Amino acid sequence: MSEGDAVRDGGDLGEGAGLGPLLSVRGISIHFGGLAALESVSLDASVGEVVGVIGPNGAGKTTLFNVICGFVRPNSGSIAIAGRVLRRLRPHQLTSLGVARTLQGVGLWHSLTVVENVMAGLHRESRGDIASALLGLPRSSRDERRLRARAMSSLERVGVARFAERPPGSLPYPVQKKVALARALVSEPKLLLLDEPASGLSEADIDEFASLVRELRADHAVLLVEHHMDLVMSVCDRLVVLDFGRVIASGTPDEVRANPLVTSAYLGDEVDAAPLDGAPAASGQDR
Repeated sequence: MSEGDAVRDGGDLGEGAGLGPLLSVRGISIHFGGLAALESVSLDASVGEVVGVIGPNGAGKTTLFNVICGFVRPNSGSIAIAGRVLRRLRPHQLTSLGVARTLQGVGLWHSLTVVENVMAGLHRESRGDIASALLGLPRSSRDERRLRARAMSSLERVGVARFAERPPGSLPYPVQKKVALARALVSEPKLLLLDEPASGLSEADIDEFASLVRELRADHAVLLVEHHMDLVMSVCDRLVVLDFGRVIASGTPDEVRANPLVTSAYLGDEVDAAPLDGAPAASGQDR
């Protein structure tokens, strides 16, 4: 299937950018047997903002990401990027659509150097050169220099270029997280999906990561799934709260913080809304 097959109405996906939300999710529902994993979920994300998707474990956050990335096909609803409604989307088409995603872990190849891991994020642009790099085969020096320069620029953007020739397994976990982010950024996406980026980070590392996310907001639409409320409340412009697959609240962080439905979903009916800032971070993967 070609990239064009993923787009209804055809045309350049760059058209329409700036005329409305970059990402538009409308009425997405998914049922696994008799279980509703998502029910009529809608949200938007535009360049220049960070939109957070939060909710207790099992709320449907990761399932929503998997739908947007083409890993799961919804029973109903639509997803549009830059005004173009997508259909039959497959994960390998994401880069050409200007979408990049980080994983809950890091997903780095420990047999490659840091810079080679980031170069792998450019596989759509030079399949032969990436394959030859992985296999140790001869390759075009000109293309290799071009890919390496872009990878180094991405590493510099997140502040870890000095580790370019190191194997990722020799680096602290917070540095590996930044390398994974650099790999996502190297393809120059407009829509960036961050899946629990603060997982495994200390408070100091989370603060540093928050600064990076704020910088990315300038030229990306960022969709963030996260359990750490301090990070969510400090970087997100808007929040969408899921509970049992349904949107129970949306709005600014202050609006969501004051919503009793959100507090009930996280902490139970008898707790006031104010303590949401200090809510204990949930653990484990959301399904």
